[in-house]
Amino acid sequence: MPKSRSVDPGELRAAMAAVDPWLRGQAPPPARRDLATAVRLSLRALAADAPGRSVEVRVPPYAAVQCVAGPRHSRGTPPNVVETDPETWLALAAGRLEWTDAVESGRVTASGTRAELGSWLPLVRL
Repeated sequence: MPKSRSVDPGELRAAMAAVDPWLRGQAPPPARRDLATAVRLSLRALAADAPGRSVEVRVPPYAAVQCVAGPRHSRGTPPNVVETDPETWLALAAGRLEWTDAVESGRVTASGTRAELGSWLPLVRL
C-alpha cells in the first residue's frame, strides 16, 4: 500500500462507519473484507498525515505502513515499531480509545523513541 496514494475522506469515513458498531460492542465482528478495508485505509491516512519512514506501524494480518518524519529505515527490524490488533487500531483511529490507555494496557506495543502516535490520532471522529 503505497503512502503516496491519497485517501478519500468519504471512503475512509464510510469504511470506519461500517466497523463502528463492532467497536462499540453493539454488533458481531464485521466481514473480513470490511475489516481489512478499514484497517488499510486508516493506515494509509496515517501515512499521509504523518509522512516519513522512521516508524513502522503494523496491524497484522492486514497491513503495515512506514510513517513519521525522521531517520529513514530500510533494512531489518525498524528501530521504531508500533504493533497492535485490528480492533485496537480501529478504535484508536476512530477516537474510541486513547493512545496512552492503549499503550498502558498492553493493547499496543510501541518501541523506539519516535513510536508515539498520540498526536496523530484520531484519524476520523465518528
